[in-house]
Amino acid sequence: MFLKKSKLIKSSSMIAFMAFYFGSVFNLSFWRFITEKVEVSNFYDFLFALSLPLFIFVPLWLFFSLIIIPKIYKPVLSLFVILSGITNYMMYKLGVYIDDSMIQNVFETNIREASDLLSMNLFLFVLFSVALPLFIIFYFDIEFKKFKSELSFRIVSTFILLFSLFIFAPLVYKDYASFGRNNKQIKKLINVFNYIHGTVKYYKKIRLEKRAFTILDDKAKLVPNPDDVYTVFVFVLGETARVDNFSLNGYEKETNPLLSKQNIAFFKNTSSCGTATAISVPCMFSYLNKNNFDSNDAKYTENLLDLMKKSGYDILWRENDDGCKGVCDRVKTEEMVKIGNPKYCTSSYCKDEVLLDGLEDVIKNIKNDTVIVLHTMGSHGPSYHNRYPDEFKKFVPSCDTSDIQNCSKEEIVNTYDNTILYTDFIVSSAIDILKKFNNLEIGLIYVSDHGESLGENGIYLHGMPYSIAPKSQTSVPMMIWMSDNMKKYDFINYECLKDKASKGQFSHDNLFHSLLWLMEIDTKIYNEDFNMFKGCLTK
Repeated sequence: MFLKKSKLIKSSSMIAFMAFYFGSVFNLSFWRFITEKVEVSNFYDFLFALSLPLFIFVPLWLFFSLIIIPKIYKPVLSLFVILSGITNYMMYKLGVYIDDSMIQNVFETNIREASDLLSMNLFLFVLFSVALPLFIIFYFDIEFKKFKSELSFRIVSTFILLFSLFIFAPLVYKDYASFGRNNKQIKKLINVFNYIHGTVKYYKKIRLEKRAFTILDDKAKLVPNPDDVYTVFVFVLGETARVDNFSLNGYEKETNPLLSKQNIAFFKNTSSCGTATAISVPCMFSYLNKNNFDSNDAKYTENLLDLMKKSGYDILWRENDDGCKGVCDRVKTEEMVKIGNPKYCTSSYCKDEVLLDGLEDVIKNIKNDTVIVLHTMGSHGPSYHNRYPDEFKKFVPSCDTSDIQNCSKEEIVNTYDNTILYTDFIVSSAIDILKKFNNLEIGLIYVSDHGESLGENGIYLHGMPYSIAPKSQTSVPMMIWMSDNMKKYDFINYECLKDKASKGQFSHDNLFHSLLWLMEIDTKIYNEDFNMFKGCLTK
């Protein structure tokens, strides 16, 4: 028998219920964090722990007092319930922190990337968490008092709750100050305020979209070393590869059987500019270093490719991930999914081998100095099992689902390691293609945009705030291969470079200036201090 609608509930009851429900059920990650970090060893610690529910409930009471108003409360509440249910899942199950960078990732993602996160677990988790509040919202109608009485009640109730905080404050202020100072990331776990604050901050960043485009150097030019051969350089842009899982870096599994046989300089200690593609990719092509970089400014500023193109290089960007984040907007771009080679592609994504398809012919037909960027899908999660062909399923048992949090640690790591094994094949195959052109000054660099968490400490995927991100998300592999011509014409002591790469500290900040130098571009933007080839030159 169907329940009749239009049952009445007092506005105060609805506000209290929503504040309690959001503060408890939708803040599971916050309370998990609290139980892990708060130790009760004295009376003041006990008061601090006791006050925490109050310090969550009161702001939520104020929030719902503002948005629960006649005529609009049902759709508004429903929206916040659904959004909070989803963010609750992402934080609790995947260890995600919600800030403006994560909001940027959400707005800049595409259907393929979003669909990887969809699963029955997500659906059921969100469904069960939102079912009760949605039922309350639509089954009951709120009985509002007359305007003055309703307003008076909310003001008085707010004053009483704030006064209760005021009583607690002197007793626990030092604890809050100390805890907040040592755990700044906690504000990124408080649902619903984290994604509201993150969204506002994100839109503040992009509101200046009509700003003028910044030209870095109108006089940038190619000043080649004395040789009569074309320069061809391939930039393999990795995705979500962490250096810990490269056997080139000492990892116990042989994930780099092919690259270990290539004569490469492997940079063992390289840090990324960000923990997500939307930050790292534009940052590594920017003249600004990590500390000064802003991804929104980067959209309206020339980058490394612009300077190369301006100086005379032909540029080709081959895209097989989820976009170049504005970096390739002004150069020739091939989107591999749109080309849709059936040998490597489905309707939504392609295996990275598609980037090698036709590469040899491209190089055969060059008529100018050329830079080619291969943007790989790499190890993008959570659907690691979709990133490689079956013949690269070497490490088993594997996690053949996007619900990686339900797989064992061994299964997750094995599947991820298979993606690294496939990346090894891609990069090594690209080098083998380049070796066929010993008449050119030719070389290759591979570097990943950021790393990945594989369930360590309950954290999965990437995108954590950089200040608290684990090293697995910020330590990335980087390597360089050079032909004999490139070593000779650029006066590089390759053995010195290999030694420097194995012992030194590097970052994405080095890329812009190092490649300007290697591509022999004269520009006022160049900063020799960031040139990673410095100290290993024969001239």
